[in-house]
Amino acid sequence: MSIIGTPGEDGFAFTIAYIGIGANLGDARGNVADALERLQRLPGCTLMAASGLYRTAPIDSSGDDYINAVARIATTLDAEALLQALHGIEQAHGRERPYRNAPRTLDLDLLLYGDQQIASATLTVPHPRMTERAFVLVPLLELAPAIHIPGKGAAQDYAASVADQGISPII
Repeated sequence: MSIIGTPGEDGFAFTIAYIGIGANLGDARGNVADALERLQRLPGCTLMAASGLYRTAPIDSSGDDYINAVARIATTLDAEALLQALHGIEQAHGRERPYRNAPRTLDLDLLLYGDQQIASATLTVPHPRMTERAFVLVPLLELAPAIHIPGKGAAQDYAASVADQGISPII
């Protein structure tokens, strides 16, 4: 959803976006916490809310369990600029991409960008596998229980199909 400020706020416009956060190398919990802090400090972005942390086993990958969360931000960045900023945060954590689904120090995925559907050479929104992953749906539904995924429907409708994927909250 794009939101326009009220008159008198210089026509300030921003978009609500949801970011998936995950890590399973190094200090995974610390890397997720640092990513949230970096999102808050990112020019053109305001961290509005973050889910709790969740532990999940790797899917289509190997290595240690992941620490996952989802963040809701308000941003004035367009989707491609936001993606580049997310890649910058990953690189600050030494993210390498040796092969698909490789273990990682930090992974930031642009899950939703307002109510837009985007299919470009570098970005697909909604994230194409978000409805297949408990580590996305569970923290997303914690933040926004009634959220709809553009072109797919209510996120809650996909929860049962991922119920067999191991996920546990970190207290």
